[in-house]
Amino acid sequence: MALDRIDIAILDALQKDGRISNAALAEKVGLSQSACSRRLDILESTGVVLGYHAQLSNAALSHRMTAIVHISLSGQFEKSLADFEAAVKRCPNVLSCHLMSGEYDYILRIAARDLEDYERIHKQWLSAMPHVTKINSSFALREVIDRTAVGISPEMG
Repeated sequence: MALDRIDIAILDALQKDGRISNAALAEKVGLSQSACSRRLDILESTGVVLGYHAQLSNAALSHRMTAIVHISLSGQFEKSLADFEAAVKRCPNVLSCHLMSGEYDYILRIAARDLEDYERIHKQWLSAMPHVTKINSSFALREVIDRTAVGISPEMG
């Protein structure tokens, strides 16, 4: 889908405030409310806008530790990848999971309360996932940036 400058303006505004009313969004991008609503419906139905969510504080929810975990599987066969991905989706502490090129097959970002909680996650979840042969964990000392918005520019359209 080709995005024009108004689509980009809508997306930029939504990234900054996902709770913006249609009336305020329409005013911000220079459309009528009905035209803005139609544009937004198209952006949602074509998968440009995947959804809306609240960004919660892991620290406020007592998850004060972030672990970056590199995982190697026994092979990158379609079934191995599918089995692992199904299992990782069930682990509630996994914040993100990416299939990678390079030395490791996956990189996970995990929220834990503390080292003891991470040990529990490691034993009960990570080590039990199918086809895992190697787990390498690093612990974040401090979060510098955690963006929820991607830079949007008029050149994207």
